[in-house]
This record gives sequence, structure tokens and C-alpha cells, in this order.
Amino acid sequence: MTTIRDVAKRARVSVTAVSYALNNTGTISEETRQRVLKAASELNYYPNAFARHLKKRKTLTLGVFITSFGGQFYEEILEGIHQTVLKTEYELIVCPQARSLRKMLTQRQVDGAIIFDYKVKSDILLKLVSPNFPIVVMDRFLEHECILPLLLDNAQGVREAFDHLYGQGFRRMAFIAGAVDSLDNTERKQTFLEQAAAQGLSVPVYQGNFTRLSGYDIGRIMIRGGDLPEAVFCANDQMAIGFIEAMKEAGLRAPQDVAVVGFDDILIARYMQPSLSTVGASRQEWGAAAATQLIQFLEEGKPFEHVRIPAHLIVRESSHRLEKSTPTG
Repeated sequence: MTTIRDVAKRARVSVTAVSYALNNTGTISEETRQRVLKAASELNYYPNAFARHLKKRKTLTLGVFITSFGGQFYEEILEGIHQTVLKTEYELIVCPQARSLRKMLTQRQVDGAIIFDYKVKSDILLKLVSPNFPIVVMDRFLEHECILPLLLDNAQGVREAFDHLYGQGFRRMAFIAGAVDSLDNTERKQTFLEQAAAQGLSVPVYQGNFTRLSGYDIGRIMIRGGDLPEAVFCANDQMAIGFIEAMKEAGLRAPQDVAVVGFDDILIARYMQPSLSTVGASRQEWGAAAATQLIQFLEEGKPFEHVRIPAHLIVRESSHRLEKSTPTG
């Protein structure tokens, strides 16, 4: 394996001069620099990036820890992160389900981390975080000057969804909840129930887990019970899709029999029949904001700015009941 000493010998200069030439630093002549570059090219030598960064105590690498690679939801977040990082010297390491997290973080194989994996325990993050190792979390709220909780504006999106349903005259509503340990689920449920209570409504909560199957099973339970609500709000689109599947099997339709609203605006929501009303946010913007703030913290020492990613209702067929036309003449 070619080393920096081999390059120095070939170019007839010191190792220090080779380092200056390859890193474009120091006070060597242009003739010496060109001689070093020529020797390095002839020997097919490339500087060891890891060793170079180690001297600076930086890897120029960010770690992204997510629950899964699958689905458009994570793809768009990762694309936002990726496009932002491409404009910098940083590289990305993406790990699903936190299998390598402890090793990568404790051994400082990355300079900072973006966490979107509820299986990563908060106490681990609080032990690891420091001014030299900042963390962005996208699925929980943690208080630390070196941690940025970058979250969706769940409350705004849910308020718009409730107002949409209430404004059409729906009074008997139900809420299908996601995973109990999810902050997004907690905020969405709390906001919906608060909005309902403010109007004097009592809303039953059915416990799902963010999967299509849980929405389907809850739909079957509600249909068998024979006391269907007028409208259902689901804490994510997957459960809403499962609920509508259960309705179709029973010969029911949305929104004619039950109006349905989801959350996330995944791609299939636009094309299913009926198209799914949902609360959406720009996931690419979300990912880009996470990467931008993390890199600015690392490079400039810029304090994290606590903001919420805007979320808004997208009305489609599943929740919008057309007014019946009245005969004329």
C-alpha cells in the first residue's frame, strides 16, 4: 500500500511538504506542489480521509437513524437530507432500526445524528449528546441545548381536520390512535379530543399501532358493533386505508356512510378510491431543515432554532360530502 512517505521519496521532498501540497496549505512553491501532485498521481496515492479527519477530531459524516427504509414517508425525508448534504463536504450514513446506533455513536463514527426511530431510547441520547456531538430528533421532544426537536405542527393540522368535519355537521366522531409511545400520536389525539370537548362532543378512542392492519381490524370491530360514527379521524394514513378497506368489505362507502381523514399524505392517498383526505406536510422540507440546522451547528456553532414544520389539511373525496341538490320548478 502506497504511503505518504513513498510520495515524499518519489517527489524528493519532506513528508511535511507532501502534506502541504495535498491539503493546499503551508508555504511551498508551486513547482514543489506540482511535483508532489505528479508523484501522488503516478503512485495512485490518495490521502486517507479518515486519518485526516481524525487529526481534526471530525469525520465529516452525519448519521441518520430511522425506523425503516421502506415507504414514501421515509424516502422523502431522506431525499431532503441528502439534497442538503450534497451541497457540503459531509457524507451520510443511514441506519434502519438502530442496529448500529450505539456502536456508531459511542465510537464517534459520525459528527452528529438525526434520529427518527422511536426504538432509540431518549436516555441514551441524553448521555451521548454534547457541543461536539449535536443531535436532531424528529419523533420526540427532548430539552437540551445541543438537541433539536424538529417536529411537525400536529396541532395545526388536526385543528384543520376537526373544523372540516365539524363544519359539515358531523357530531358523532371517533379517533383511531397510533402507537402509544409516539409523540406524534399523542399530540394528534390530544388536539382532536380538545377540539371536540370545546364543542361539547365526546369522542371514543380506538387503539391502533399505525399499521394498515390495525385500521382494518378496528374498522371491522366498529362495523360489527353496529353503531358507526359519522366521521373517523385516523392518526396516520395507513390506518385510514385499512379502515376504508373494512368499510368496502361491508358494503359501506366513504364519505357517504362514514367520512374518513388520515394524516401524512402518503402517495397512495391521492390515487386510492375514494381519494383520502389527509393532513400533509413537506417531508423533503422537514429532512432538509434537519440537515441544515445540524450542519450549521457543527460548522458555525449556530444555536438550534426550535420551529415546527407546517402541516395542513388536504381535502379529498373520503371526507367531503357533496350537498344534495334540491329539485327546482
